[in-house]
Amino acid sequence: MAHPEQLMASPPESELAQSLRDYLATHRDQLLALLEVLVRAESPTDVPEAQAEVQDALSRLLQTLGFRVQYLPDGEESGGHLYARPKDRPPERPVQLLVGHCDTVWPLGTLQEMPFEVEDNVVRGPGVFDMKGGLVQMLFALAALQAAPMEPEVVPIVFINSDEERGSPTSEQHIHRLARCAHRAFVLEPALGLEGKIKTSRKGGGRFTIRIQGKSAHAGLDPESGSSAILELSNVVQRLHALNDPESGISVNVGTIDGGTRPNVVADAGVAEVDVRITTHEQARQIEDAIRKLEAKTAGTSLTIEGGIGRPPMEPTPASRRLWAQARHAGSLLNLDLEEARSGGVSDANLISQHTPTLDGLGPVGDGAHARHEFCYVDQMLERSALLALLLAQPPLSLDTNEPTEATLKTEASAGE
Repeated sequence: MAHPEQLMASPPESELAQSLRDYLATHRDQLLALLEVLVRAESPTDVPEAQAEVQDALSRLLQTLGFRVQYLPDGEESGGHLYARPKDRPPERPVQLLVGHCDTVWPLGTLQEMPFEVEDNVVRGPGVFDMKGGLVQMLFALAALQAAPMEPEVVPIVFINSDEERGSPTSEQHIHRLARCAHRAFVLEPALGLEGKIKTSRKGGGRFTIRIQGKSAHAGLDPESGSSAILELSNVVQRLHALNDPESGISVNVGTIDGGTRPNVVADAGVAEVDVRITTHEQARQIEDAIRKLEAKTAGTSLTIEGGIGRPPMEPTPASRRLWAQARHAGSLLNLDLEEARSGGVSDANLISQHTPTLDGLGPVGDGAHARHEFCYVDQMLERSALLALLLAQPPLSLDTNEPTEATLKTEASAGE
């Protein structure tokens, strides 16, 4: 890779956009062939050894693109992770982080019931949408930039983990470390909805387990000597439900409950599993505090509260709004009128965005994540690969008044109507 003083002159943005589109259009078949290779390399999260085949394929392709690939083992809990950076990267240049995951929710053998299929503009199969299609788009965006040829001012580095579907328990440390060093980040999770909206914010999430300890007794002979954990559980569920505030984006859902042994025994134990979603850090603090302050109201019972907010919300910041403006600008060069949205789900973007401006949902447009009808649109895979390539080609974020902003983009759009 050249040093800054040796960088090739960049073509005008409109020429670069057309060059990227042309490259991707002529490599449609190769893109689909790579997607088929990755999908056929079944890689369920809970089978760590199954990650090897898909990781080997990704490593070879990244090496072909001039990246040095490092495998990061993480014991027996996951299949390990891949970190890739261009060879001979000048240390003085900033980096931009590309993140995806190679694990899926689909068990081994799913291909027999859900085969990889391409029909006209639709491609189906386990993991095509979430998110092997995103990995393919990332690789072809990098390849298209090399073919342009265009070398980004901000150096792309890549991290691909194999435990995202479990909440990234072993890869989280690597994600934080890389995000702290990155100038900006792009996450290749699927786009939101069939409109292909970019995820500029995400709700945060947490899980709590509330255990109730009571005292058993014979329900017919001596019920007064017992303390019903189920009665207290019913009180706790109602108090948790009262924390919901849909208008503010707060949801507290008691997903499962359990307790008791027999109908004629006063229950001496109960448990509730609780899912929490919030939109701001302040809400996270408030809801976690409210749950931890729950106290038993039924005489003779006590509560034990475990868990917490595991994923902070991905909130908009001034820097992330400038990054969104860059995305809108890049989209306009491809005649794409990009829309943004907040996702109720969580991803590694929740972690990354705590350290650097982040855009998520740059992967495929389609539907059916974790569902039997999983699919994505081929033409939009090509478009989104070009979009990502243009984003990677953007100059570093700054407060320069000449940099595209949401306000200037709206003005330009109005002038063109």
